[in-house]
Amino acid sequence: MNTNRGIAVAPGKPGMSADRKAAVWIGVLYIIGTVGMVLSLVVIDAVLSGPAYLAQVAAQPNQVALGALLLLLAGLALAMVPVVFWPIGSRCNETLAIGYVVFRGGLEAVIYIVSALGYLLLIALSKQPDAGPLAGFVRTVETVIWDQLIAIPFVLGALMFYVVLYRYRLVPRWLSVWALVGAALYFVAPIGSMFGLSLGFFMGPLAVQEMVMAVWLIAKGFSRPAVAAESAGETSRWQAAAPSTVSAT
Repeated sequence: MNTNRGIAVAPGKPGMSADRKAAVWIGVLYIIGTVGMVLSLVVIDAVLSGPAYLAQVAAQPNQVALGALLLLLAGLALAMVPVVFWPIGSRCNETLAIGYVVFRGGLEAVIYIVSALGYLLLIALSKQPDAGPLAGFVRTVETVIWDQLIAIPFVLGALMFYVVLYRYRLVPRWLSVWALVGAALYFVAPIGSMFGLSLGFFMGPLAVQEMVMAVWLIAKGFSRPAVAAESAGETSRWQAAAPSTVSAT
């Protein structure tokens, strides 16, 4: 394994560090996740709108199944972001890095899977007589998930991620500050939904920031000096803490 200023370099690809590759993958995964999410909402909302949604599901089951598949794709792509970031984040702050893995890679992914399962259940229920009450319950659960529940692990995980980016200058400060403010605003929407308020526009700043950051990471990567300095700092601290040995001659 070669190294370049404290950064691991992938063998067989001179000049392309492991951290640079991770940045590209994170940017790509963010884009896949966001595009998959948007397409899923477009596909499913077209079928589930209106009071006769169960009949519409029965008439267009493939469209709902496609929406569920896109949702799974989005969820799995976003769940991989903290996994790919872990080797970098753990060198900076292991506690926040593992928290990011738990909340965005674990809890949020489970919510995506449960939500996709709910859409597939609606397809099965649409074929059963007198399934209206149960289908209504599934539909209500889906609404609560997307309007209120999913924001909790999402925001907590996002805050951990962006604190690491800000503190260790892994991206420009303006980009991480934008994200921290956007994450705080994002949390206003589900809180408002609990009290019957429609505040979805508060989600906009963070949604835009994530796409800007995705493009930045693909084009520029993480800040090499910051990552290298942190890696070197960890090595220095380890060496300082290690007991010195004197060879007897």
